[in-house]
Amino acid sequence: MAAPGEPTLRRPRLVATDLDGTLLRSDGSVSERTRAVWAAADEAGIETVLVTARPPRWLHDLEHVVGPRGVAICGNGAFVYEVAGRRLLETHCFEPGAVESIVSDLTSALPQIAFLAERASGPYVGPGYPDPHKDSVAEGAAHGPVDRIAAEPVGKLLAVTDGVPLEEFLATVEEVVGDRGHLHFSGAFGLAEINAPGVTKASALERWAGRLGIDAADVWAFGDMPNDLPMIEWAGVGWAVANAHPDVAAMADRRCAANDEDGVARAIESVLSS
Repeated sequence: MAAPGEPTLRRPRLVATDLDGTLLRSDGSVSERTRAVWAAADEAGIETVLVTARPPRWLHDLEHVVGPRGVAICGNGAFVYEVAGRRLLETHCFEPGAVESIVSDLTSALPQIAFLAERASGPYVGPGYPDPHKDSVAEGAAHGPVDRIAAEPVGKLLAVTDGVPLEEFLATVEEVVGDRGHLHFSGAFGLAEINAPGVTKASALERWAGRLGIDAADVWAFGDMPNDLPMIEWAGVGWAVANAHPDVAAMADRRCAANDEDGVARAIESVLSS
């Protein structure tokens, strides 16, 4: 939606959106308005893709939104997933040995730290890792000692600890990891989310758009948290929902209504009706 004095935007060829806090309402639901607009964009020839920190298994409840050929970029860019087909199209994992060294160094710096690794086969849950969503007991999850966490290639490493303020925790993780990984923060219950170097929502979205023959200038990207910043900066038009983190609001080209007010849907409607 253009503010007074802003130029009217042309229709995008690709719309990419974060999920939690952006496309989804605060209770995790998808409104009927949003579902209808997502389908209408597809019918109008606009490509759509979900771009999320969530792992692939957390997308299955959204199959009715993404449709039979819907694709999601998951794990902050670690995985590209065909939702209906339950099929991984791409994986972008740490190099051998990297996760083991990161885990060892973080454990030395933060003795109470606990880890979960997102792997192509599913999550690997290390000792002491909390289970706020009852997800680690899902079918396909593996539990075991931390020294086996990288027995398979790791797409995303999650870390959490008790007794350390969040900002201090994230600063310590960033310092310890250094250039061995890319630290993301999506706002999820104090998690540090670490991907391989260069793996971001933006890098994965750029590759996907390239496969479709679409330039950045023809992409709209919506988000709300710092892990969305790379793709909001990369896209031709970066959008922040009204409830976005201040850093996202400052970076975005445009603002739209909050997630609980169907902000993404309303922005897309403005070009579907033009």
